[in-house]
Amino acid sequence: MGQVILLSLTASLNPTLVAATTVMLLLDKPAKLMLGYLLGAYLTSITLGLVIVFSASNSSTTNTTENTLSPAVDIALGVIGLVAAWVVWSGREERYRERRQARKAAKPDKGPPRWQRELSKGSARTTFLVGMLLTLPGASYLAGLDEINKLNYSTTVTVLLVIGFNLVMLWLLEVPLVSFLIAPDWTPRAIERAKLWISRHSHTFAVRGLTLFGVLMIIKGIIGLT
Repeated sequence: MGQVILLSLTASLNPTLVAATTVMLLLDKPAKLMLGYLLGAYLTSITLGLVIVFSASNSSTTNTTENTLSPAVDIALGVIGLVAAWVVWSGREERYRERRQARKAAKPDKGPPRWQRELSKGSARTTFLVGMLLTLPGASYLAGLDEINKLNYSTTVTVLLVIGFNLVMLWLLEVPLVSFLIAPDWTPRAIERAKLWISRHSHTFAVRGLTLFGVLMIIKGIIGLT
């Protein structure tokens, strides 16, 4: 269960979700727009999650293959996590980002992506559709669903776990929405301060988080093999 929670938090670190929330906070009636986006995101993520989990449960894959493959996948994910931590620690990721930004700056400015332009129109119906389209499963999301499937709980508990996983995954949108409903004047300023604080400490958090994830996954894989 701890692995499921960790993966749900990892899946929540979605740059698109952060950007969408930031855009909506700057528009008129942000709470209404964020609610539309959140409902669209729930519809896509929970529906896909249930389909994926129960499809995996009905798979005809043999237990022997599953028991051999799963620890190997855990170890592979752990190694990837440690490599990613090293890349961030060494500064290679920052240099790559700078080169990418330089190439982007050299190209003609095409303006913001279409989904941002649609959000800027300020319609809750539009944000609902954008939330549906942008909330697609990533690697951490799929890994979390796989962990839920391995728990072999009853159908009811599995459904609740999938819903809970998605609630945690979308906290970057849920927390500002609730906060804005309670304190609409204070929330935008608080979010701006939080973004500045995170930008100053993101490198340390990324290195430590990826290292911890990699080590835990490798240990889990080794235990599974033995």
